Amino acid sequence: MTVKRPRVLAIVLAGGEGKRLMPLTADRAKPAVPFAGIYRLIDFALSNVVNSGYLQVVVLTQYKSHSLDRHVTQTWRMSTLLGNYVTPVPAQQRVGKHWYLGSADAIFQSLNLIRDAKPDIVVVVGADHVYRMDFSQMVEQHVESGAACTVAAIRQPISLADQFGVIDVEPEQPSRIREFLEKPTDPVGLPDNPDEVLASMGNYVFDADALVEAVTRDATTDGSKHDMGGDIVPSFVRRAQAGVYDYKDNVVPGATDRDKGYWRDVGTMSSYMAAHMDVVSPLPIFNLYNFDWPIYTSYGPQPPAKLVSDGEHGAVVDQAVLSPGVVVSGGTVVRSVLSPAVRVQAGAHVEGAVLMNGVQIGAGAVVRNAILDKNVVIPPGAQVGVDPAADAARGFFVEDGLTVLGKDQVFP
Repeated sequence: MTVKRPRVLAIVLAGGEGKRLMPLTADRAKPAVPFAGIYRLIDFALSNVVNSGYLQVVVLTQYKSHSLDRHVTQTWRMSTLLGNYVTPVPAQQRVGKHWYLGSADAIFQSLNLIRDAKPDIVVVVGADHVYRMDFSQMVEQHVESGAACTVAAIRQPISLADQFGVIDVEPEQPSRIREFLEKPTDPVGLPDNPDEVLASMGNYVFDADALVEAVTRDATTDGSKHDMGGDIVPSFVRRAQAGVYDYKDNVVPGATDRDKGYWRDVGTMSSYMAAHMDVVSPLPIFNLYNFDWPIYTSYGPQPPAKLVSDGEHGAVVDQAVLSPGVVVSGGTVVRSVLSPAVRVQAGAHVEGAVLMNGVQIGAGAVVRNAILDKNVVIPPGAQVGVDPAADAARGFFVEDGLTVLGKDQVFP
């Protein structure tokens, strides 16, 4: 007998403002922030969804969404003949004269999408984390468990519990959620490992009817923040209808022992930089070269990267990611990520840096511990990131030892 596969709609929540990534989010939504040279953050969520076999995807956008909408529209095209699509959907004030009040309200205001698609299951994922995940395995557990809601969770040291939304499980039934705790100071460890807790990843699977009912009820609940993690999931927990999916059980084709289970929230400048350093390490902690589970994107008609001598010194590059269109002319690049069309001139030294599209580093300039957004030009002989106090005096953004120049920012 043939078992009917559930019809799945994927919803990607991409309305994040990303205040903690300013100035990178001064002109773009957080999911549109570039990562690892050629990608946008949203490419990781979308690649995971489509690699999982879910090819009907809506992307809910809100803040400064132009570059995000353009990227999704131009990059993520699939066969309409087979009914597949990735569609950006901006906030439309469908239920009143207000924008999205939270992630749950975003889904409530977009219930027409669920009604049109008529799914059995809705997969809801965030758009600003770096990871690989096969959601079909989570959906399979969800269906078998009989839960109406399943939350993806990653194991974290119990000492870090106060930084996450923590899932307290039933000791006798560890796939069931007993309580959802927001940044607890006295958590209880897991039944199979007292030194670890389960932290929510911001990814969920719902029975479609249960999700529609939950967000509709939440829309008229006084005091609700209309948040998926803060309001919707706890409502399922209170009714004993919530399960948890342990990310450690997820098996992604092509994963290595070193990068299996990698997940990074890049919501702060320091975590954003740390994730880039994971990529450039000699044995990458996050492996971009897994061709069995590719991360899809589009970066335009760029020529190959090129390393040339300036006539006196050869280009020196080590532990670096060089995107198409990069030219290093007699300069030095170490532990850095260079995006398309970056130029590094003779005698320049770039170390521990992320350079986005079109950045120009002049001859003899030094860039260390810095993030330079699109089209920034560093003059010959100038220094960035060498002296954070001097950078702050110039009006540059300085945080946690990192110097950040925003898109098109002029070096004084």
